[in-house]
Amino acid sequence: MFDIRENLKILPDKPGVYLYKDKYGEVIYVGKAVSLKKRVRQYFQSTANLAVKVRALVKDIDEFEYIITDSEMEALILENNLIKKYMPRYNVLLRDDKTYPYIKVTLNEEYPRVIKTRRVINDGGKYFGPYTDVGAVNQIIELLNKVFVLKKCPSLKFPDSFRPCLNYHIGLCYGICNDNISTKEYSEIIDKVLEFLKGRSEDTERELTERMMIASENMEFEKAAELRDTISAIQIIKEKQKIVTNPQNDMDVIVSVEAEPGKGTNIMLFFIRSGKMIGRESFRINFPIEETAEEKVASFIKQYYCDEALIPKEILVEGVNDEYSSIQQWLTGIKGSGVSIHVPQRGEKKAILDMCIHNILQTKEVFEKRVKNEKEKAEALEKGLRELLGTERPIRRIEAYDISNTLGVNSVGGMVVFENGKKVPRDYRKFKIRTIEGANDYGSLQEVIYRRFSKYFEAENNGKSNGFEKKPDILLIDGGDKQVAAVEKVIKAMKLDIPVVGMVKDDKHRTRDLVYREKLSGLMNNYEIYRFIYFIQEEVHRFSIEYHKNLRDKAMKKSILEDIPGIGEVRRKKLTQHFGSVEKIKQASVEELAAVDGMNMNSATAVFDFFNNSEDSNEKR
Repeated sequence: MFDIRENLKILPDKPGVYLYKDKYGEVIYVGKAVSLKKRVRQYFQSTANLAVKVRALVKDIDEFEYIITDSEMEALILENNLIKKYMPRYNVLLRDDKTYPYIKVTLNEEYPRVIKTRRVINDGGKYFGPYTDVGAVNQIIELLNKVFVLKKCPSLKFPDSFRPCLNYHIGLCYGICNDNISTKEYSEIIDKVLEFLKGRSEDTERELTERMMIASENMEFEKAAELRDTISAIQIIKEKQKIVTNPQNDMDVIVSVEAEPGKGTNIMLFFIRSGKMIGRESFRINFPIEETAEEKVASFIKQYYCDEALIPKEILVEGVNDEYSSIQQWLTGIKGSGVSIHVPQRGEKKAILDMCIHNILQTKEVFEKRVKNEKEKAEALEKGLRELLGTERPIRRIEAYDISNTLGVNSVGGMVVFENGKKVPRDYRKFKIRTIEGANDYGSLQEVIYRRFSKYFEAENNGKSNGFEKKPDILLIDGGDKQVAAVEKVIKAMKLDIPVVGMVKDDKHRTRDLVYREKLSGLMNNYEIYRFIYFIQEEVHRFSIEYHKNLRDKAMKKSILEDIPGIGEVRRKKLTQHFGSVEKIKQASVEELAAVDGMNMNSATAVFDFFNNSEDSNEKR
């Protein structure tokens, strides 16, 4: 048996990481320390000196272990990795599944493109962002492609037989594939694009205005109107980006704001790029152990930036924390250049921090009111649903299911999730039907439900997250009493106690009623509940059909070349680019096939034999 008092005596006076475990051996807290001896002992002093939440932690500690490191920074890195590995319940866990979009200029390509990406990698490209408004990102990219006539296709090399795409024929590409523009001329265009993305769009506006005036003078009014709309779009985008500091500055501003008592803490993150504020994001976090505002911000920084590829040069915060020195070193190592965490006292940066704080205080009341309204709405919806179905059971997490296929082909199932009246897209799941042949919605639903809850039991038995570990309060099935009965058989067989409710549609495919325990509920008498169920039914239907269409389109686009052994995706692409069509590939000799980049005599013979010597070659044609 582990003796905590005896093991406290032999703790080393060195930096490291400590792990607290409960009576089941589960890691419940991970922390780092400059001195393991001093830090760990603090937890086991008189409980009167400890905060309430820390007392709860200490009460659950059955044993501890520690790992010695050579420095505080090594301890910080190890602490972060262990938190991600064990997900301890007493640590702060930043559960944010958002990946912010960036605008990327592919400078690593001979003819660069402007694209949207959610991954930042060290590949020679130039990245701008992150942006919190994905709509603005799409708008900017569309605008740049239109104004500067940029290359859009991902192809890097163009064989002599390559034909220009539609973009060239409608004037949206210079025809790079036909050498219609030199790399020098194109580079000059890309320089203008980079200036635009850095916030310097005056030259572009001036050039477009001149083109608009010339078009107007030539009585090309359609073209002039189009240029006018483009100029207006540029000005709208400029207005979205407020200039707050020197154009050379990239920084993030992080502020901690306490929510209502017991409602956690709001960490507000402001993004400033090239001197302009491009977005703001809020994170509601419940801190399991009481900490100061500075400790909360430090915890947030460690978790947020560990996976964030584009770390700014500077992070502005309100208060000083002893940990910031080691965090700076750690972030510098990740970024590959200097990163500073700064508490401004005066000047321009202090004004920026004050502006962000003022912004938060102004919006806090509105934000809290919105949260309160959403909560009241969710409670009213839940109460209405319970009354409608005649049950006292809580209905907070709803899972809805639908089946989609075309005459029984490419049959799929979709699962959408709503919690407290709001959809939870990260919990949506897709199922490709494996065991049911043809258009059998009942059997398909049973397969989907069985697979979903098999995963639930798997997570419960292993104690590990697999995306299915949450148990719903109710199942909504797109269909009537027969679909409900089919699902109930599986639920009962798996010894689960979850209500199954059918969403019934009328002859015009519109939401009409709910069926529960073989009784129809008066859905049309309650507009709010009707609208909620209608939205769920449309969402699960859309999600399932979208997945089905993707599979169907993929099957339709399948190339006959995929049936040739040894001819993978790269070789298929090379062959198609070289010959232009499958028909020409069929007519090619072994020598002509072998001459294609990436091919050899063996692969060329395989292609030739497939089309010419196989017994069913005529059928394949």
